Amino acid sequence: MNPTENSVVGRLAELSLEKCLVRLSKVSAGTWQLVDTAVLNGTPGTAVGQYNFGKLPAAAVYFDIKGNFPMTSLMIFDPADIDCISKCFLGYSFPKQGGISASDEVMLLELGNIVLNSLSNSVFNALGQSFMPSVPQFVAGDAVRIAESVRAVAGAGVTFRIVASTLAIQCDNRNSICKVLALVPEEMAQALERTKA
Repeated sequence: MNPTENSVVGRLAELSLEKCLVRLSKVSAGTWQLVDTAVLNGTPGTAVGQYNFGKLPAAAVYFDIKGNFPMTSLMIFDPADIDCISKCFLGYSFPKQGGISASDEVMLLELGNIVLNSLSNSVFNALGQSFMPSVPQFVAGDAVRIAESVRAVAGAGVTFRIVASTLAIQCDNRNSICKVLALVPEEMAQALERTKA
């Protein structure tokens, strides 16, 4: 499905992420770009499967919104790129300590919070609704572990309209790709379609 032509939720995601990434590029050391956005139907496992894990683990930040229009969103990163992400976001990298350090986790949580809140704001503004997200959560591991964490907050056996966006991050000669995913229940997606945003 081409979100720019057929999906209000896809267009909202594209517009909000583009605006957020322009702001990030102005205030951080890196350049942030939206590479693509796709809209599909599926479960939390389908959503997490949009990230290319290969045989390596990943790191994810996620949060959920409860209420009349529940929504779960997450951002998935390659832990091997944490130095690049930190340099692009903060202007410096943390000393290597082996694995994902507490400082790395806090940095990813803050970045995820900024991007995911921007995405949520556009969706809920279009609906004329306010929202209160949960505290962002961090999880690292393979696709199964991340999907289980997301399923615990989004719901098992539920099919969502999934908006999957790829972001490119670049600073100096370093670059990284990450995924931003929004799991929108069908009732909420239909309400958004009626807004004709």
